[in-house]
Parts: sequence; structure tokens; C-alpha cells
Amino acid sequence: MELRPYKESDLEKILLLFYETVHSVNAADYNKEQLDAWAPLNPDTEKWGKTLRYAITYVATENGTLLGFGSIDKSGFLHYLFVNKNFLRKKTATALCDKLEKLCPRNIVTHSSITAKPFFEKRGYIVIKEQTVERFGVELRNYVMEKQAL
Repeated sequence: MELRPYKESDLEKILLLFYETVHSVNAADYNKEQLDAWAPLNPDTEKWGKTLRYAITYVATENGTLLGFGSIDKSGFLHYLFVNKNFLRKKTATALCDKLEKLCPRNIVTHSSITAKPFFEKRGYIVIKEQTVERFGVELRNYVMEKQAL
């Protein structure tokens, strides 16, 4: 597995990975309406591109296949951490998160899905609060979680 900085040419593959992962992996914790609101079929590519460029974004690849991606900004907000649905439990999320946490030597905050909460808890993140967010008029539950800087 190779970790490398995000390139704009990665955007299309990232959007597909995000859509497929949310609609399969998170389906155990969210209903179809919630999944469609969270990961619409036609996302705002301009907004995604801006976020990925603004933040520190890394991708994990192997033999030309995108395994996952993660993104953190300078304030310590972990925007994204997603792994290809076909490459789960192969330490991709761990490798990406390790890399991003090392690049941001401050407290890190993320808004974790129900599905990802156990992963973050194992990494030392604590739940600050449970919250309900709205996407396209649909409510989704997630958790504000924080990890103290070492």
C-alpha cells in the first residue's frame, strides 16, 4: 500500500469510493433515505474539490486501485476517512489516520458515523456529544469525537 498526497485527478475515484462505501458499509446503521442524503449519486464536485484541496488530504493506493482517502485541516478537524468497500479490515484506515494525526499535532475532532465510532474509540477518541445533522432535509445521527494531542 502506498500513501501519497491527493491530486486533483483523484477526485472522480474518491467520489465513487465515497458513494459506494457509504451505500454499502453504512447501510447497517442508516436507512436508504439517509444514505442518499449523505452520499448523493451526483455530488457537488466543486465543493468536494475545494475541501480536498484546502485540507491535508492523502490517498491510499495499491497497484493503481484507490483503497481509501482521508482529509484533515490545519485546525485539527478530520473531514474524511473512508476505505474502499472491497478493502475493509486491511489496515488502510489505520494507515491513513496515523498519517493524518502525525501531520496535525493538536487535538483532533471528527464527526463520526455510527459505523465508524468503534474505530475511533479504539484510537483513543472520546465522544463529546451525539448529534443529529441535516443533509438535504434528512436527519442523520453522528458523534462529535475528539482525540487529545500527544
